[in-house]
Amino acid sequence: MAAHERGRAIYNFRCYYCHGYSGNAKTLAATFLTPSPRDFSTTSPATLSRKTMLMTVAHGSAGTAMKAFENTLTEEEIALVVDFVRTEFMERKAENTRYHTPENGWPDHEKKYAPAFPFARGDIPIDTPWESLSVEQQQGKRVFMHSCISCHDRAKVLDEGVIWDPRPVSYPRNSYSHRADGRADTVTGATPYAEHDMTLQIADLTLLEKEGEGLWLANCAFCHAADGTGKNWIGSFLEPHPRNLTDEGFMSGMTRERLRHSIREGLPGTTMPAWKSVLSEPQLEAVMAYISRAFHPVAGITGGN
Repeated sequence: MAAHERGRAIYNFRCYYCHGYSGNAKTLAATFLTPSPRDFSTTSPATLSRKTMLMTVAHGSAGTAMKAFENTLTEEEIALVVDFVRTEFMERKAENTRYHTPENGWPDHEKKYAPAFPFARGDIPIDTPWESLSVEQQQGKRVFMHSCISCHDRAKVLDEGVIWDPRPVSYPRNSYSHRADGRADTVTGATPYAEHDMTLQIADLTLLEKEGEGLWLANCAFCHAADGTGKNWIGSFLEPHPRNLTDEGFMSGMTRERLRHSIREGLPGTTMPAWKSVLSEPQLEAVMAYISRAFHPVAGITGGN
């Protein structure tokens, strides 16, 4: 029983975001992933062996969003979470941890919020024309927009609209920190992360380095921080942490070939993806030129003209 609960704690911290609290992969994140995360609630133990699951959690699954956890979880923790999934979802068909409980502020949830369920579950797209909805569905949409949308987001829509443009910003403010030291920075007096989101002011960047700066801020700074340290809000959550490109001990041994391979092919067992299908060869050269100029000189890289 204790082992099962330890597995539950690992799953609820590491896995629910894509696979869902009930193991059915009905999450907002899952709607953005192709192929979709595995639905354990409809998977039989006979068709998916424990050995295969252990290997997948440890080493990831190529061509999917399933990352490798061998550098994040111990062998014991991997076994615990695999056994939890097999018992809780694949065998018992249980729902794991419920969120909509009276203790969490959701009394009489199944009845009180029932009209909103079709919108939360994606049965009815949230942007369905108002006049096409029945009176009951209109009431359900009102409930959804008032009480559910902050967590269920847009649920399902007919028209995705313009894809939002992410940018590297440290959140939250108001002195909150999950770090033990709770240190506030001297720049904003708000968080220990904001100082790392500030673009470095470097005079006389070459055209190649300037192009690299723009590519860095648009693609790399979200995890590595604008200043290359990986000490921003997002970077502090990732395990292992994004590489600190200002670290003398590490970067002194960096070469052009090694850096190019890491960016182009990604790093297995980390959150560093392969950029070869996103950035062109000239763009890779520009990013490397900026890294060498802004964070630490890299052998074999010149800044261009």
